[in-house]
Amino acid sequence: MGFYDREQYDIEHHTTLIFPASTADVCTLNSHINDDTWSDYTEIVDAPGANSLSTLLATEAGHIAAMVCEDSSVVDKIFMVEISYGASHIVITRFRLQTETNQLSTAQSPRVRSHEIPVGETLYYRCMCETGGNSIEVHFRIFLHITA
Repeated sequence: MGFYDREQYDIEHHTTLIFPASTADVCTLNSHINDDTWSDYTEIVDAPGANSLSTLLATEAGHIAAMVCEDSSVVDKIFMVEISYGASHIVITRFRLQTETNQLSTAQSPRVRSHEIPVGETLYYRCMCETGGNSIEVHFRIFLHITA
């Protein structure tokens, strides 16, 4: 057998965690009330708000592998989303998407490999839409960098 890079293999082949973890819960990202204006940074939580995305990274560092859009409050509009961590809001990834119908196509699930999120950090989002006061429902896929 030839050269084998275990770390690269683990990055390319892994199991992702899903947030929110229940089909009964949603994760809603709200845009600013004004057109094309960033919202305030808000912690990423599910509804009913019992869980935060940060809890998945409480004991291991990791990265966001994807943000999948499932629903939107408006059709045929552009959204921008920025994900960050920590009190200084260190940006780890950004998304731009256009809603087509209230049930978004699978093309709205870009694969990403965000910057690493350190253990124990709080994750935030901010969102804008070309027409203010709108929202999208999403789920995240998280990859943990398990060191043991």
